Amino acid sequence: MKYFLIILTATLWSAEMNAQTAVDSVKAVINKMFDAMKNADGESLKTCFGDSVVFQTISRDKEGKIVVVNEDPVEFALSVSQLPKGAADERVRFETIKIDGALAIVWAPYNFYFNGKFSHCGMDSFQLVRFSDGWKIQYIIDTRRKDNCNKE
Repeated sequence: MKYFLIILTATLWSAEMNAQTAVDSVKAVINKMFDAMKNADGESLKTCFGDSVVFQTISRDKEGKIVVVNEDPVEFALSVSQLPKGAADERVRFETIKIDGALAIVWAPYNFYFNGKFSHCGMDSFQLVRFSDGWKIQYIIDTRRKDNCNKE
């Protein structure tokens, strides 16, 4: 019985440590993406994404109707690489992270600053997949607004 409790405790502790490691590695990929944006490093940015990554933004059209806008990740990386270093500064707070095997979701409110000035805020929603070479961002959708923001 004593050995059973020791093994059970060690197993639960090990599982908890692995879960923490997975959460940290998911955060690391997202932080790497935002560091690459801030450093205008398009090549580093591309390493954060799966081969078929999808970028979308929820916004409003001229009539005020909700629309989903698709963005080209290759064009995004190219435009980031053409910015001055420090121009694109997106600051996220990791609110929710859930992991099931090779799938992770992240819900993260953010504030975006351009050239040091507050631009907009919103919510980033990420889906990541753990491939053989680590976590990659597979899907990003966000909201963008200029009001009701908690600026840092």
